[in-house]
Amino acid sequence: MKSRDNLNDYVAFVTVAREKSFTRAAAQLGVSQSALSHTIRGLESSLGVRLLTRTTRSVSPTEVGQRLLDNLAPRFEEISSEIASIGDALDKPAGNIRISATDYSIQRVLWPKLSNVLKEYPEINVELINDYGLTDIVANRYDAGVRLGEQVTNGMISLRIGPDIRFVAVASPEYLHTHGIPETPYQLAKHRCINLRLPSHGGFYVWEFKRDGKEVRARVDGQVVFNTVVQVVEAAIDGYGIAQVPEDLVEDEIKQGKLVLMLEDWTPYCEGLHIFYSSRRQASKAMRIVIDALRYQRE
Repeated sequence: MKSRDNLNDYVAFVTVAREKSFTRAAAQLGVSQSALSHTIRGLESSLGVRLLTRTTRSVSPTEVGQRLLDNLAPRFEEISSEIASIGDALDKPAGNIRISATDYSIQRVLWPKLSNVLKEYPEINVELINDYGLTDIVANRYDAGVRLGEQVTNGMISLRIGPDIRFVAVASPEYLHTHGIPETPYQLAKHRCINLRLPSHGGFYVWEFKRDGKEVRARVDGQVVFNTVVQVVEAAIDGYGIAQVPEDLVEDEIKQGKLVLMLEDWTPYCEGLHIFYSSRRQASKAMRIVIDALRYQRE
């Protein structure tokens, strides 16, 4: 059975099983969905077992498929690491690095720091994935994740890549002229607010405030909802209500008078962005170069 000797077929299976999608797996492997489906059917036929359960909406491993995935995936990871180490031994840093982050951290920290460094290392490929879901980076095959310091998963190695930040309440002058300026977080219930939906549990981001040791968690409501903070900022500028966003993301808009800052005495700083990863991910030279490029340098 030639298929048993074809590692590419097993790589295809592992990719589909992990992604739980022929569409995403095909894009990742650089093949057509029909070709990928044909490969999986051929592998199942060769082994004489069904590896994947397919419906019109989802793909998931069967019990046998899950056992095969659990056994194969770590070995393929080891092979990838060994291949990357060959480039390191030749003093040619190379490899693919996938990082889970938010659009805010990508725009404000990751890309500004990595764009110049990557030009020096053309064999290092970096994939930056916009993700608000607090994803399990190990289970989802990310090499690293980026979160606020307080959100970093226990047991991970972490490194600060940005200064402390605060999430500020802002709105357009036009909106505040019509609806007034809230003086406490409790008054936000009477205002239109712009929500950010979090995919991890399908709910909205909860606005947090603190003053004199008293914490307030405000659940707000409004006309529009987005799943990226950049769109939230644009809606606030357009007068759709009050938004709570990272302060450095709207500094220019505040200076230009497009947005007005409010509730400052209720807005403390929190620990800044960190990159985090498992210990086995720091071995490659490519990973070390990326981490060093992102390291926060205090002024």
